[in-house]
Amino acid sequence: MRNFYTIIALFCSGIVFAQSPWTQEKGKFYTQLSFTTISNYDEVFGTPDYQTDREITDNTLQLYGEYGISNKTTLIFNVPLKLISTNDVVGGTAFISEDSKTAFGNISVGIRHQFYKKKWLISGQLNIKANTSTFEAASGIRTGEDAWSFTPTLNIGRSFDKFYIQAFTGIDLRTNNYSNNFKIGGEIGTKVHSKIWLIGFVDIVNSFNDGDVNLPLSNLATALYVNNQEYGAFGLKAIGEINNSFGGIVTFGGAFSGNNVAKQAALTFGLYKRF
Repeated sequence: MRNFYTIIALFCSGIVFAQSPWTQEKGKFYTQLSFTTISNYDEVFGTPDYQTDREITDNTLQLYGEYGISNKTTLIFNVPLKLISTNDVVGGTAFISEDSKTAFGNISVGIRHQFYKKKWLISGQLNIKANTSTFEAASGIRTGEDAWSFTPTLNIGRSFDKFYIQAFTGIDLRTNNYSNNFKIGGEIGTKVHSKIWLIGFVDIVNSFNDGDVNLPLSNLATALYVNNQEYGAFGLKAIGEINNSFGGIVTFGGAFSGNNVAKQAALTFGLYKRF
């Protein structure tokens, strides 16, 4: 059963600050290195949907970690390195230039504390994203939000014989006149083989439309980290256990609705290691 909890923690340690009620054991360290790609897209969700000036590839190399400072409290960090390019022209002419940029996105730290643990687990979490992104005016490439973000969430979950279920809800509070967001989501996972797990997830972000940040026209042309981004996302994750402390993760994610986000699926490959 202890190993089952560990696998749950691995799944809930998502690609970008997953909200989970499970915490790491005191002194235990979990790390995950992943690569996410959204390649060659030119369509963006909107009202109505619209096209970018150029095809855009948005890749992320990401280091994520969790450390148990006690059995009930876990420290979290996330360091995204963005690799973004604006490529071929869509249509006749383009307002933005062709270019590529490799730079940090919004580096994040967080803390999760478990308040209740019986059949159901309840935890609170606070994530802080720093304003560590960059922007290039000619190409419209932005590697993250030009803002600090503070995200408190309430997380709940429960494990059963060979599967688990968890859900979260919270808000994104952001500076620099970016709109704040409401967010909610959940996932269910089950073991389908002695060393393979499958998980389905849903993740919804809805803007309060209460910010009026003034972004450059070139940034609006790429829709990279602009204001009032929203989505209803779904997807599948799979994990393969190589041994008790090392394995691989594959994630496929799409969206059934959105606003100012790419109309293209994201594919992630990752490796994890526990210490």
